[in-house]
Amino acid sequence: MHIDPQFLVHNTHWDDPLHFADQDPQLKRLKKQPLVWSPALLSHLPRDIPGIYTLGGGRQIGKTTLLKQWMVALMASGISPHTILFLSGELIDDHHALLHTLQHALRDMPTAALKFILLDEVTYIREWDKGIKYAADAALLDDVILLITGSDLVFIQEARMRFPGRRGTAAVADFHLNPLSFRECVQLTQPTFATVLDALSSDVLPSHEELTVLFQAFDRYCLHGGYLTAINDVAKYGHILSATLATYSDWIRGDMLKRGKNETYLREVLSALLKRYLCQITWNTLAQDLSIDHPATVADYVHVLERMDVLFVQAALLEDKLVAAPKKARRVLLNDPFIYHAIRAWLMPSTVLNGQITHDVLQEPESYGKIVEAAVIAEIKRHYPTFYIKAEGEVDVAYVHHDQFWPIEIKWTNQLRTKDLKQVLKYPHAEIWSKQMYPGQCQHLSVRPLPWALYRFGMTGLDA
Repeated sequence: MHIDPQFLVHNTHWDDPLHFADQDPQLKRLKKQPLVWSPALLSHLPRDIPGIYTLGGGRQIGKTTLLKQWMVALMASGISPHTILFLSGELIDDHHALLHTLQHALRDMPTAALKFILLDEVTYIREWDKGIKYAADAALLDDVILLITGSDLVFIQEARMRFPGRRGTAAVADFHLNPLSFRECVQLTQPTFATVLDALSSDVLPSHEELTVLFQAFDRYCLHGGYLTAINDVAKYGHILSATLATYSDWIRGDMLKRGKNETYLREVLSALLKRYLCQITWNTLAQDLSIDHPATVADYVHVLERMDVLFVQAALLEDKLVAAPKKARRVLLNDPFIYHAIRAWLMPSTVLNGQITHDVLQEPESYGKIVEAAVIAEIKRHYPTFYIKAEGEVDVAYVHHDQFWPIEIKWTNQLRTKDLKQVLKYPHAEIWSKQMYPGQCQHLSVRPLPWALYRFGMTGLDA
């Protein structure tokens, strides 16, 4: 196949498919890690229906590595290496260059076979959608599974809008790669223990020893989150390297600068959000404490970070309509504990000592409680609409499922006080997820050990 030599490093499977995993840059690095994860998403990616598919997810989450693992899986299933092409959007300037690359590549690929083109980080390409739309309209993609990835989640919405009728007939065309869930982290780091937990029925509680191990695993999860580089740092060194933290924060700053944003404003906004972490805020009140003149600017920075999968804006719930309350304050949380530590390390370098995160934040009950609460909310919102409740009191999470909302109060404290639970106690179907190791009751509500409740949630999904 004749193609620009700059793409060859990612396509060594053409000449030597048997040693692709040993020669590919991402897969070589993966092999050197003590812990290697194969996302469940691999089994859901398309195999036989042509169309335009999308894969979204934040920076450093492993999208490129997932594509390379998919290439290995495709070839292992008998698909010819010459029908698979990997293109990096970082090497393609604009839609003209994209179309030119696609035309030349398709000309050399087998004509009678279904072809797989993996276009990574498509948002680097100026007006990328024009190139893909032209290729689709010119019938160049009729026998192609084109999977495009991006770290700005708006590109998925753009694909839906701009390629109507051109995306194929598959039931699912859009995919999202998230950080590992808490359960997935346990499966990766303690597979035998996870097998024991998975074998328990929903009404059986793990033993005291098993719960102790699970609580310890949750402590580690609140440090490394679901980011594989951080998980492997902890496995190899016992802590997260400062270089790992800096890599992620550098990506955030770099991507914001590419979007024309101001680094000083970014620092101010993130500092203000951490200072008011999980508090109810409005853009007006946030702007009053910043040098940024207009609340709309604050809102813009937050929304761009949300598009980048860095954070999540949690709205209050309109209980009668099961939608966001437009006039109530919002809460902002980061999408993973590792992101919290990476941003905090950038904003407050003193929290990194001798190349590792100091554990002070996990020793301070209020800060640790907020990390725990955000971790739970971030995982729940992957599955369905997620809000908080603000009435006479507040409820941390209310997710919508089966046309009703399901409240959960998160209490990472050693003692439950009824006065702190007055709002959640109003809902007969609510639950309390607690730091207490043993389940119990608080008036009419079930109290569940939080790590076990979150593990079961990751295990059973919508029926948790």
